Amino acid sequence: MKKGVIMMNKTTLAKAVILGGALSFLSMMAMAGPLENLERERAHLVRVMIDPSLVPAERQSRLEQATRRLVDMERMVIRDKDLAKTSSPAAGSALTNYDLTFLAHASVEKGVSVTDHWLNGVGLSTPALMSTRMGRRW
Repeated sequence: MKKGVIMMNKTTLAKAVILGGALSFLSMMAMAGPLENLERERAHLVRVMIDPSLVPAERQSRLEQATRRLVDMERMVIRDKDLAKTSSPAAGSALTNYDLTFLAHASVEKGVSVTDHWLNGVGLSTPALMSTRMGRRW
């Protein structure tokens, strides 16, 4: 009888240790800083911008929603005091490339839409895109 109780306690203890380790591992993986969250929101906004399956009205609606979320994330990153102290390459790159990191704020400062600002930031302009032709490359 005593041996069964000890075995059950060892089994329960082993399960608890495994469960605790798995939960702590998952919580470490789920921790993303404000800069990572900003990057995720910006990627979502760009994905909406270039999605060919959206009609213009739906694209505009989704862009407005994504821009509001992006503005909130940008504010969080701007107010993050620890980011300036961080020596990670991602933080350094984000702070030196203000126009593309803080896409919504920079577009408002320049008085252009977020889409036009992003396209100009990556080297494309609306007139250049409008003058292109679709064709075959040889």
